[in-house]
Amino acid sequence: MFIVSLTYKTPLEEVDKHVDAHVAYLKEGYSKGYFIAAGRKSPRTGGIILSKVKNRDELEAILAKDPFHLAGIAQYEITEFIPSMVAKGFENLKEQ
Repeated sequence: MFIVSLTYKTPLEEVDKHVDAHVAYLKEGYSKGYFIAAGRKSPRTGGIILSKVKNRDELEAILAKDPFHLAGIAQYEITEFIPSMVAKGFENLKEQ
C-alpha cells in the first residue's frame, strides 16, 4: 500500500481552478482500482491518497497524469506502507 501526501505549491485560488479536473482524475482512479481513499488535509495545505497498486513505478506513472501534477500545483511524497495489523472491517487492507 502507498500513502501519497500532496502539498500545495500555489495559493488556494490556483488550486481551486483545477479541483474539478483533479476530482474527475480521482474518480477514474477509483474505477480502475488504483485508489482506496483520498481527501483534503486539515488545514487545507494539500491532500492524502491511499493506493494499493502493485509497485511504486506504476503509482508514479498514474500520479504523473493528475491534473494537479500537470499544472505544477502540488508536490507529491510517496510512502510505501505494509499493513500487518488492521481493525475489524479493514481486513482487505492487510498485506496478502
